[in-house]
Amino acid sequence: MTDSKARELALKFALKNALDYGKAAEGPVLNKVLASMPEMKNSMEELRKVVAEVVKQVNSMSKEEMSRAYEPFAKEFEEKEKAKKASTEKPRMVLDGAVDGDFAARFPPEPNGYIHIGNVKQAFLSQEFARIYHGKLFLYFDDTNPEKDRQEFVDAIKQDMAWLGFKFDKEYYASDMVEQIYDYARQLINEGGAYVCFCKPEEIKKNRLAKRACVHRDQKPDENLRFFEEMLQGKYKEGEAVVRFKGDMQSENATLRDPVILRIKQTPHYRQGSKYRVWPTYYFNTPINDSVHGVTDVIRSKEYELSNELYVRILSALHLRIPRVHEMARLRIKGTPTHKRELKELISKGIISGYDDPRLVTIAGLRRRGVVPEAIRRFVLKFGMSKTDSIISMDMLLAENRKVIDPYAKRLFFVENPVVVEVNGDLPKVAKLRLHPTNDLGYRQYSLGNKFYISKDDAKELHEGDAVCLKDLACIKLIKISADKIEASVIPTTPELLERAKKIQWVSDGNFAKCKIALIGELLKNGELNKDSMIMKEGFVESYANSLSEGDLVNFERVGFFKLDSKKDLLFFSL
Repeated sequence: MTDSKARELALKFALKNALDYGKAAEGPVLNKVLASMPEMKNSMEELRKVVAEVVKQVNSMSKEEMSRAYEPFAKEFEEKEKAKKASTEKPRMVLDGAVDGDFAARFPPEPNGYIHIGNVKQAFLSQEFARIYHGKLFLYFDDTNPEKDRQEFVDAIKQDMAWLGFKFDKEYYASDMVEQIYDYARQLINEGGAYVCFCKPEEIKKNRLAKRACVHRDQKPDENLRFFEEMLQGKYKEGEAVVRFKGDMQSENATLRDPVILRIKQTPHYRQGSKYRVWPTYYFNTPINDSVHGVTDVIRSKEYELSNELYVRILSALHLRIPRVHEMARLRIKGTPTHKRELKELISKGIISGYDDPRLVTIAGLRRRGVVPEAIRRFVLKFGMSKTDSIISMDMLLAENRKVIDPYAKRLFFVENPVVVEVNGDLPKVAKLRLHPTNDLGYRQYSLGNKFYISKDDAKELHEGDAVCLKDLACIKLIKISADKIEASVIPTTPELLERAKKIQWVSDGNFAKCKIALIGELLKNGELNKDSMIMKEGFVESYANSLSEGDLVNFERVGFFKLDSKKDLLFFSL
């Protein structure tokens, strides 16, 4: 093994990892080194030792020191990033057939729950293509299920989309189009393209699986029209009659086997009340609304791939304009449930606090955790119109978020499990510390005595006689270490000492506040609830934290980025 080469690679990847994530981690660095030097698999113990040493060294550096050490590698990483971007994003940001200046897309949430990052991938792509092709973007509420749709969810979706920065050219609701949908249903029935079926739901399902035509399929149009009007008039109860599109019962694509396009729902609608009792399904409602409202290009998840032919057939049968349909892969985040039924169950059992629980990837949950709109936009656009399904690590989104917030997240010191340090000697009377190492965000200032607190983890690594630096304040020599405190004295600060000495975060007596930090992980692991998905820790934070507002983002140096969730409890969520 070439120890120097492995060490150089470890340093390069550890610096990159630390600058991206706030702190270097041994696992990712080890994997990167192995990818560059696969022959090292035969010397894993030795390599692990080298990586551990380098990661420890990097994590002891200040941000400025990391940036200086990273400079020789910056160009290499920058070129790789540019090459990756050029090979992935640019080709995907093209839609076949899209016309510049004649483009309209839509975001079509069903208001039966809170939207999540997988939903808004479609919205951001549609927005981006509307920008590229100088077109429009519509907000379309697909609200034709009175049993599930709620005004609460409409309001939440509109709030989320406004927070994400969306401005729509038009907003419309499927439930406002029901009368027109009835007219299209009459047209389709009259032309022999649909029929009223009186089979029970389980029988319809059984016949579709068996590719067996319904006994009502050959009813005459005038009979079907009479049955349809009777449905509207309330002659039949829910489940007794449905309207089915006359597709292809022999098709290998089960979606085409005479799907139900209108059914009876007696539950009052959140928007229309009891005005209607026959409601269109997604398969009938969506293509008509897209065509009538001027949508030219539909961007949707490839899970709808099998319904594309039905989408075209219905519009063809109605002699309506057919929008272009473009497919993309679903976006799924590892360890985060998104199904509405699953979320409702988790809430009802008290496992999560609500739809804005910071462990969720609902937009409400991401907002509460501290993920910002620009990071979400950048993250989802990275995948473009790829059709390759994959499960993405939450770390990718959080890394993007850290890049966005780093320029304005204020730096503070956090001390976990505080240990007392008494310092004798010529200490400054006042500490004036920058709130950001490079950007002008101002200062926090404290009057000092001789009593400080450092974290227990730092204290465990110290020995009598060590020289260390209280970060951005002074260098000290440890005189005596006992069970209840550490005694130290001030020593001259020299460039050599600054280069080699461990830098320690601290808070001074009288200038701290008790706080809690929540370290957030995956809610699910291997499909099971992760009991460590939110780990609470307590410690001291600089008293400057009392001047923060809820929602403010900070960087606890050597710990990570956090968002202040509760000023009353001084509770921070990890990012």
